[in-house]
Amino acid sequence: MRYLSVAEIAKKWDVSERSVRNYCAQGRVNGAFLTGKTWNIPENAEKPERANKRKEEPITLLDILKEQKVSKYSGGIYHKTQIDLTYNSNHMEGSCLTHDQTRCIFETNTIGIEKEVLNVDDVIETANHFHCIDIIIDHAKAALTEKLI
Repeated sequence: MRYLSVAEIAKKWDVSERSVRNYCAQGRVNGAFLTGKTWNIPENAEKPERANKRKEEPITLLDILKEQKVSKYSGGIYHKTQIDLTYNSNHMEGSCLTHDQTRCIFETNTIGIEKEVLNVDDVIETANHFHCIDIIIDHAKAALTEKLI
């Protein structure tokens, strides 16, 4: 078997010589050994993966919605989705709440409105819609069953 020097491997792997020495010292290069202070590295040795390499996984909208829901992230897509979907679905059912009133209920869990009369059913329906959207997000990949419906 032919062995290469640190400089030759560094050029081959397109990394610094220091990185090659560190890989060898950490035992991450199979077959590498020291002769005095010189590393002997097999010519067919594979470059080790970086320890802190990011895992390239596609991030979906569902992942983002779930992450923002759990972290209670304000102003993100989850926040906007909750308010807009609830406002629109409530108005299809005849609710008189404004977009700002819907937003206030979502953000503070209170009504926070002075000198206005609100229908209690609209407020309860709004809270139920928020809960329904959370259920849809939480069970998006689950099989649709009669119980879930």
